[in-house]
Amino acid sequence: MESPSTQHPLTEMAMAMLVELCSQDSTSGRESSILKALLPMLERMGARVEVREPVHGRCNVLATWGEPKVLFSTHLDTVPPFIPPRVEGNRVYGRGSCDAKGQIVAQLLAIHSLLAQGKTGFAWLGVAGEETDSIGAQDAQRWKDRFLNCRALINGEPTELKLGTGQRGLESVVIRCKGQAAHSGSPELGRSAIADLLAWIQGIKSQPSPVDPHLGPEVWNLGIIQGGEAVNVIPAQAEARILARTVPGTTFWDLLMGYQPEGASVESILSEPWDRYPEIPGFDHAPMPFGSDAPSLRKLIPDRTVVLAGPGTIRVAHTDDEHIDLEDLTAGIELNLRLASHFMEDLP
Repeated sequence: MESPSTQHPLTEMAMAMLVELCSQDSTSGRESSILKALLPMLERMGARVEVREPVHGRCNVLATWGEPKVLFSTHLDTVPPFIPPRVEGNRVYGRGSCDAKGQIVAQLLAIHSLLAQGKTGFAWLGVAGEETDSIGAQDAQRWKDRFLNCRALINGEPTELKLGTGQRGLESVVIRCKGQAAHSGSPELGRSAIADLLAWIQGIKSQPSPVDPHLGPEVWNLGIIQGGEAVNVIPAQAEARILARTVPGTTFWDLLMGYQPEGASVESILSEPWDRYPEIPGFDHAPMPFGSDAPSLRKLIPDRTVVLAGPGTIRVAHTDDEHIDLEDLTAGIELNLRLASHFMEDLP
């Protein structure tokens, strides 16, 4: 039996690149830290490289090989905390190993293989802030005139090698309740903001959510809740952060406003629409339970053709156990090769 290092001609290169990228702490807000490892890789591949900093310390990177006909993209940032890489057998652990530095490696080595075949006409785009504010995807629109003849965007995320049929929308909100402070021994003199907040949340939770056949169910997460000042004081304030993954026919805002207590408020932090992506014959497809920059980045492509795909699984992304198997990573290289070939098949 062949050893893992010889199963695929690019496996050893893939591991070295991934470990090097994962050694850089590029958690959201520190994206420019990845340049130390990334720029030499692109230069060795003969790319024309441009770097933009939407704000200091945060960067977008565009690499091109000829006039782009296919654009690969993914994000440079990772969620905190930084977890340095380690290799155990055929598996690389660490922050970004699948989300999304593994995507960078799979895409760049696919381009490497295409260049070795004498092909050209590719671009690769790495953006800042996908995990937080999507500042990179917004700023990347400045490069739109570079892609006037581009046929497709291949956006890398850990999809278990399936092509996403689309992605749910995103609503990030802060809900706040105001009460009346009083001594805990005389609760009738006050009003508990925490009690109002919990009743609000319970009302939303009690109702069924819609399910879309292509995108799956609408879900939401109560990520942060806080309020009050002391255990012996009726709380006068309370707030919660909620992140909803919405689908066509969403009921999230109706429920949010329908159960809103008197004097309460809702602040929208981030709102992104749901999106559907074309199905491509010969590839496996599945709905994806997460969001990405694909809805924004597809605007770079004249006809908005987009693919959401890559190696790794979202089940371990954002966890202390984040990892990717090298077999999966090399399968991701092959997937990106097949996708690029599909969109360029009638080109000389």
